[in-house]
Amino acid sequence: MKTCIITTDTYLNHDTGQGHPERPDRVKTIIDHFKKVNPKNLIWKKPKKFDLKYLEFAHDKNYLNSVKDSFPKQGLNFLDGDTIVSPGSKDATRDAVGSILTAIDGVMKKDFRNAFCAVRPPGHHAEKQKAMGFCVYNNVAVGAYYLLEKYNLKKVAIIDFDVHHGNGTQDIFYNNEKVLYISSHQFPYYPGSGSANEKGNKDNILNVPLNAGTQPHEFLNAYDSIFKKLKTFKPEFILLSAGFDAHKDDPLAQINLESKDYYTLTNRILAIAKELCLDKVVSILEGGYDLNALKESVDYHVKSLMEN
Repeated sequence: MKTCIITTDTYLNHDTGQGHPERPDRVKTIIDHFKKVNPKNLIWKKPKKFDLKYLEFAHDKNYLNSVKDSFPKQGLNFLDGDTIVSPGSKDATRDAVGSILTAIDGVMKKDFRNAFCAVRPPGHHAEKQKAMGFCVYNNVAVGAYYLLEKYNLKKVAIIDFDVHHGNGTQDIFYNNEKVLYISSHQFPYYPGSGSANEKGNKDNILNVPLNAGTQPHEFLNAYDSIFKKLKTFKPEFILLSAGFDAHKDDPLAQINLESKDYYTLTNRILAIAKELCLDKVVSILEGGYDLNALKESVDYHVKSLMEN
């Protein structure tokens, strides 16, 4: 079976304003690259429309109503200091969620082996009742609830290797024993959460804080404890919050990964997925703000998805 890339042009219409690091070129660079190299084992899909009730599993209804009312008819609107929406954001934010749900359906129905969702805006900072850190809806959290509710899975794991802690995903699942949330991230750093003693009320959170200046071998060695926790949990499906901003060239952090390290990391995760959940993996884009580093890192990530 093949790997699927799920994306759409609506992401290019999510305008965050001049000079904003979370910009349309992030997704455009990725898509242009894969269309140019056109690997044989890659198929393309667009996100499907979905029942908006799934947003309510991850987010408070009042918050969802406020987001719905926030999209301007023209210009930009600030949901917080750095989370900005434009007229095109309504479709983009919904399609970001739709991408991961479409990917999950495809993997569960065996239409393709695994998938990478090239989306924006990202999602892992969006809390149950709050937009934050460029994120409006928590895409991966809605995906996890979709697996629990539509497919009646009992255990879903989320591995978040974005350089920033996914405070939103942790907030949403802090009391949910069916979801294991694991994050490796620079600490102390934005958004301030993610210490090792934040373990969830059901021991379902594993935070692996990393010092600024962490080198590739140190980063990859830190995943030994992550894989141990995964094996104990025994997930039926693994979702990846795939941020590529731990790259040494990324302007928003100070971890020193090189592009090829994402190939090694993804290979290791997929080996565990083969053992624990019959290769059921869906990855969705979070951060990564140097365009060349992002393109190279995603290329290595998707190469691993195609090979394993």
